[in-house]
Formats: sequence, C-alpha cells, structure tokens
Amino acid sequence: MVQQVKKRKRKRKISKKQQAIYRRRRIMVAVILVLLLALIVFCVYSIGRGVGAVNTLIHHDEVYAISRDATPIPKSTSKVKKCSANDLTLQLSSKSQSVGVGGSLEFTATIVHEGSGSCLVDGSDGGRVLTITSGTETIYKSDLCSSGSRWLLMAKGDKDEQTLTWNTDFNATLTECTDEASWPKVNAGTYIAQIALKDAPKAKSDPVTFTVE
Repeated sequence: MVQQVKKRKRKRKISKKQQAIYRRRRIMVAVILVLLLALIVFCVYSIGRGVGAVNTLIHHDEVYAISRDATPIPKSTSKVKKCSANDLTLQLSSKSQSVGVGGSLEFTATIVHEGSGSCLVDGSDGGRVLTITSGTETIYKSDLCSSGSRWLLMAKGDKDEQTLTWNTDFNATLTECTDEASWPKVNAGTYIAQIALKDAPKAKSDPVTFTVE
C-alpha cells in the first residue's frame, strides 16, 4: 500500500520538446494580451480625442456666433481720398436722339480717371446722378430711389461704363422714393440729359439734347 502511494507522488516528467512547446504558448499568449491591451488603450485614447474635438468645434461655433452678434461691423478706415472734379471726366451718350411719349430712352454713362493718383468715386445712381431738364425746369433725377453706394477705386486710365434707362417720367417734385408706376409721364418736347457727381458737383458731362415725341 505504501509503495502505491509513493508511486502516485512521483512527479510527471516533461520532455524538453514539450517544455519548449509550453514556453512558446506562454509567449504567444503574453504577446496577444499585450496587443489586446494596446488596442484597448488606443481605442479609448481615440474616442477621447474625438469627443474632445467635437466639444471644441461646438464651443468654437458658439463663441463665433456670440462674437458675430455682439461685435458691430467696423467702419471703413481707408485713407484713399475721394475723387474730385480734377481727377475725373464724365461722359454721357444716348442710344437715340428721340423717344416716344411713355417710352424709354437708354443712356450710357462713363467715368474716366485722368488724375495722377488713385481715388474713390461712388458710381451708383445715387452718386453718379442723371438729371433731365427742360428749359430751367428739372424733370427727373436718378438719385431719388438710390439703391446704395457703389464705390470704385480708380487710377489713371481706369474707366467705368454703366447703362441708364429713363422711362420718360417726372419725379423732380417728389421728396421721397415711391412706386415708379405712379410717376407721371412727361409731355412731348425738347429735353437735356446730364450726369454729375454728388460728391464733386463740378464734375459734369457735356449735356445731351433729345426730344420726346
């Protein structure tokens, strides 16, 4: 009976080949565990970076929206001078020498810079004003319903050309812009058209004479 117990207590001998196999398995398991741990750390880090980026973007948008609403649009601080009559030449031509009562006449208005330095000029209908007269009476002015400024930075040799249309209507007695459809039409007669700069009244084109028939 004692001999049987002793036999059971004998350790099982493992060959060197099996030891090598077990050693390789342990190394493989360790490598796999290290890789899994690295993958988990990388995923957690990436998720954290992504959440942080999203929060930063949202916060940036909120701050931008607040600053955009709270900060007024800065006024222009340009040091470029406004053009004077000495810097510019104004030209005006009509598409036709006559127009029917109730019809429309097309003009071409041209601003030419002939000065030595750069300057700013308002080339809108409110800054470059078309005036229609008959004798000593003013019939029409294009700046009654101005749509805002159109600033042009001009240097020597620059040219700005715009098409203007007069619908043979009368608005000189009006003090504010109204629906053009309600403006009265002019009668047949001889009229004179001219353009001038509101900021430089001495800058004028030659008069253009035409008839309304």
